[in-house]
Amino acid sequence: MPLRLLPHRAFLSPVVSMPGCVHPPTPWRRIMAKKKTGRSSQPSGKGGKSAPAALRTNDIVAEQAAASDDFVAAMPYNTIKEQDHGHDNAVAPPAGPTTEPGSSALTASTMTEEPGTSKTGGPARLGTNATVAPLDRVRVDPSDQPLTTNQGVRIGDNQNTLKAGLRGPSLLEDFILREKITHFDHERIPERIVHARGSGAHGYFEAYDGLTQYTRAAPFAEKGKITPVFARFSTVAGERGSKDTARDARGFAVKFYTDEGNWDLVGNNIPVFFIQDAMKFPDLVHALKPEPHHGMPQAGSAHDTFWDFVSLSPESTHMLMWAMSDRAIPRSYRMMQGFGVHTFRLVNEQGESVFCKFHWTPLQGTHSLVWDEAVKIAGADADFHRRDLWEAIESGEFPEWELGVQIFTEEQADGFSFDVLDSTKIVPEELVPLTPVGRMVLNRNPDNFFAETEQVAFCTAHVVPGIDFSNDPLLAGRIHSYADTQITRLGGPNFHEIPINSPLAPVQNNQRDGMHRQAVHRGRVAYEPNSLAGGCPFQAGTAGFVSFPDAHAEDKVRGKPEKFSEHYAQATLFFESQTDVEKAHIAAAFRFELSKVDVRAIRERMVSSLVNVSRELAAEVATGLGMEVPDAMPKAVTDPEPPEITESPALSLMARPGETGIRTRQIAVLVEEGVHHASLVDLHGALTDAGGIVHFVGSRVGTFVGDSGEKIEANKSMENSPAVLFDALVLPDGSDAVQTLAANGHTMEFIKDQFRHCKTILALGAGRELLEMAGIGPAMQEDPGILLADAGGVTEGASTFIDALTAHRHFSRDSDPPAK
Repeated sequence: MPLRLLPHRAFLSPVVSMPGCVHPPTPWRRIMAKKKTGRSSQPSGKGGKSAPAALRTNDIVAEQAAASDDFVAAMPYNTIKEQDHGHDNAVAPPAGPTTEPGSSALTASTMTEEPGTSKTGGPARLGTNATVAPLDRVRVDPSDQPLTTNQGVRIGDNQNTLKAGLRGPSLLEDFILREKITHFDHERIPERIVHARGSGAHGYFEAYDGLTQYTRAAPFAEKGKITPVFARFSTVAGERGSKDTARDARGFAVKFYTDEGNWDLVGNNIPVFFIQDAMKFPDLVHALKPEPHHGMPQAGSAHDTFWDFVSLSPESTHMLMWAMSDRAIPRSYRMMQGFGVHTFRLVNEQGESVFCKFHWTPLQGTHSLVWDEAVKIAGADADFHRRDLWEAIESGEFPEWELGVQIFTEEQADGFSFDVLDSTKIVPEELVPLTPVGRMVLNRNPDNFFAETEQVAFCTAHVVPGIDFSNDPLLAGRIHSYADTQITRLGGPNFHEIPINSPLAPVQNNQRDGMHRQAVHRGRVAYEPNSLAGGCPFQAGTAGFVSFPDAHAEDKVRGKPEKFSEHYAQATLFFESQTDVEKAHIAAAFRFELSKVDVRAIRERMVSSLVNVSRELAAEVATGLGMEVPDAMPKAVTDPEPPEITESPALSLMARPGETGIRTRQIAVLVEEGVHHASLVDLHGALTDAGGIVHFVGSRVGTFVGDSGEKIEANKSMENSPAVLFDALVLPDGSDAVQTLAANGHTMEFIKDQFRHCKTILALGAGRELLEMAGIGPAMQEDPGILLADAGGVTEGASTFIDALTAHRHFSRDSDPPAK
């Protein structure tokens, strides 16, 4: 039980405790005179008569000081100071001296510890530290409790941002949103909360033509204008040290260093998102991240909390279709699309505005991994995408994307069956075609990963004149959140002065001080208006950024427009636009992810939602989970507007095979002692001329001698570089080499993985024996991705091989592995 303190005037004398000594308690004595009498209760020491005490002030602060003086005087010096020295004291240091207060009041912060309130409680228990007590003192359980702010205020609506009208702008006064997002922004240090694992590169953007009829934005001012850029690609869920090939959305962020300031186009490789309102972003990420009680799984969505959240948030369904598709496991950052996700505004010199969506399309086509391959790559090379981007740029194979825009008016938008302010929706290209406006080329790797890639700070609020925001409520939260996050992650408000973040346009404002300030401002003026600096820096007027005057006069409300309530039409559109192979992969991804969910009710709930997307898909998933197809989940709206488009081929990865052939494709050529050298020379030349990257892969690294005595240098081995790291395989000619390879267990595994993952395989001469040993018999060799050539016919065989490799994969192949 806590000790009960005496009234504040009952100070008690201290007891000195020396090391190794035990003192009996001494009688208490009053320091202060008795009330009104001014007499001490202590004897004078002379005949037992009391001596009159000196009169003292009745000021409580002085009384406290007097009592403390006696307490402190009990330790006139440091009695162990003389034992600071010497070896014996060094190995057996003495305990320090203490003095025992006669009352806990002497060590209290305040004399008002009693009586306590329901907040302050009672006095501290002497000699205890409650912060190291059992953790039940701070354990929290929300059972039967309403949601509140951090100030304990009950939250009436946790689904929506406060807006000026259902489709109006989000309001700064929304303290609930700002508290929630601000706390979320600062939950992780020092890495990013999301998009922690990333890779970046420098480059440039070149405009195809001027877009001045739509926008005054600097990058689109004239044909051929060049704007420097820095792009960063990332996974979303994993930590900084996680794997590259996790099933996940990918960040696709581009910083344009324009001559009118920095513009950050901060998007993903998927054009929609899980949620419609920034209010739900912390909830989404908390559900997606490793579960807080045990910190698993890392960089993966296949667990209960994620699927619990999304199955209760049907607006996530469209994004789930993309995330369970092959889009979520790209072959390379260089082979994925990028999207601005939100609807933005373009504003021209006349102040006229149109809506716009941004699309990046890779010149090398949109290609993906297959799941088995992605899992194996994670073990073989967790840096697979980072290495791929770095090595391509180092070798001069600069990745390139075309920027396209969908431009439409507000009147057009009002007529769509969906709401363009809803980030869970796309604008199908059949409704608004893409207009190519420029290209981005990444042609320089960073000098220092931390200084550039890790410290680069993107923010959707970074726009330039000519680009403005729509009232998308998810975008509104991002405008606040990104800048707020950088303050913690990069050490203060001056993160814009870090070299990778600093603009090329001159910076002049009245912001001063703060951690890590680099600029040294002269003069004494840091305000506007002023006359002491001649009014400078002055506001730019119409030459600067002016927000588009989007008129609104509606109620302040938390809610969503009616069109936001339709959650399934575009999910169905996406699924029905896929090829049969892609549909099968989507079903397999749902089966895998939901099989990792322990709670059966969550699995059933999610499958019931998929019934609203496609009964075919739901049945495939249900079968894989050993359950019956449940009834469809009730919809938020029972009579939505019919969709304009029910199938869009542009939504398939297969729609964009690319324009670069086999450039940068990684080709493994197996080698061993006695390999047929001449055929490999011819093949190497043909593949190199076509832009392929040829790797000689042996049972070990080092030099091998061919059949005619020439040397071949193997830069990789089957042990350190398994088949999943390559796009195609060549099996060599040469009987001795083939026999040696056949006796190596890695060889069969190498061939089977290449076959299983639908890649192109070329067997030269005796190399076809290796195919048969791996279970790829004559019937399977009819596959268009299995090619045979004699050593003398390498030139023709190489040409056919290159054509087959351009297809990336051969999905017509049986997905089952070859027989053992």
